[in-house]
Amino acid sequence: QVQLIESGGGLVQAGGSLRLSCAASGRTFSMYNMAWFRQAPGKEREFVASISRGGGTTSYSDSVKGRFTISRDNAKNTVYLQMNSLKPEDTAVYYCATQAYWGQGTQVTVSS
Repeated sequence: QVQLIESGGGLVQAGGSLRLSCAASGRTFSMYNMAWFRQAPGKEREFVASISRGGGTTSYSDSVKGRFTISRDNAKNTVYLQMNSLKPEDTAVYYCATQAYWGQGTQVTVSS
């Protein structure tokens, strides 16, 4: 069983930055690839970014590439999503996920 708890969401103006965190329970965090997804109102959940177990390999959706950075600290059982140059279209609930486990999500709202 893995529990994921996201934090760091909020309201920010366009062009601003936020850093999301996802704290995971369990002693096997370093064994899992981790990912961030998001879901905007009226839209399907979409992939944002992923990171390999050791952090050496990352992947991003085209819509966030160059603006978002995913990272992890296995000693703290935490994965991060640094979001820069935010746009109104980044407004969504952001979820971290691994295997079949999902967090409860954190709301990010970008005002124009």
